[in-house]
Amino acid sequence: MAFGRKKAKREQDVEPTPVDEETVVGDHGSFVDDLDEDDRALEDAELLAELARQEREQRLMTLSRPQGPWDIADAPEVETPRLDLGAVQITVLPDTDVRLEVSPEGEVVAATLVHGESSLQLNAFAAPKTEGIWAEVRAEIRDALNSGGGQADEAEGDFGTELRAAVPTEVPGQGVVLAPARFVGVDGPRWFLRGLVTGPAATDDAAVQPLLESMKQAVVVRGSDPMAVRDPLPLVLPADALQLTEEQAAAEGLKMPERGPEITETR
Repeated sequence: MAFGRKKAKREQDVEPTPVDEETVVGDHGSFVDDLDEDDRALEDAELLAELARQEREQRLMTLSRPQGPWDIADAPEVETPRLDLGAVQITVLPDTDVRLEVSPEGEVVAATLVHGESSLQLNAFAAPKTEGIWAEVRAEIRDALNSGGGQADEAEGDFGTELRAAVPTEVPGQGVVLAPARFVGVDGPRWFLRGLVTGPAATDDAAVQPLLESMKQAVVVRGSDPMAVRDPLPLVLPADALQLTEEQAAAEGLKMPERGPEITETR
């Protein structure tokens, strides 16, 4: 048996209540408009949030490069041991030398790869976790050169946008001349690696390839210590080179040299 309320009248006996269309629109039209505006605002906010999420993902994708330079967490295994310079590990390719520039305080300030008459100086810096700084650094270098007697223009290269430049350089017997240079930058997770190419490779795409290949195989070791953005990541002498230098100094009764860019690794 079914239970329910008894209808007072059958549906066909109930007459519809007349609706005053003007009253409905007049009384509730603004309320409907307010709802539409609120809905549109919510949709706009959701769209902006989604665009921001996609932008963050895109930034992370650009930091996770399909090629080197590698972060230490993603570096592939290699048969030839890398030259360990602390924040940067380098695979020394055939016919390539590695020279370290040492400050008067004994700190390694740059590593330079030399191939033929061309060279590539590498410097690593701290960077934000989720976004790169190469675009900003590139603009600063370009503006400084263009306003300081040099010249720089953007071009596309192996690592994306780079700078092709002419840098005012003091040359003995010639004064200040404009020397060609190529600035290359790679953004990584919490680090930035900058390369400065000089010599014939600065303008010769074929001559620069061995140097860029060395850069592609480089590994950056950011470390977990907090650092300010753009602070240089510390480089060190290789353990075997440091030991050799100390032994030579002890044998000759000499102090460690205050400056020495001639510490060289050759393969």
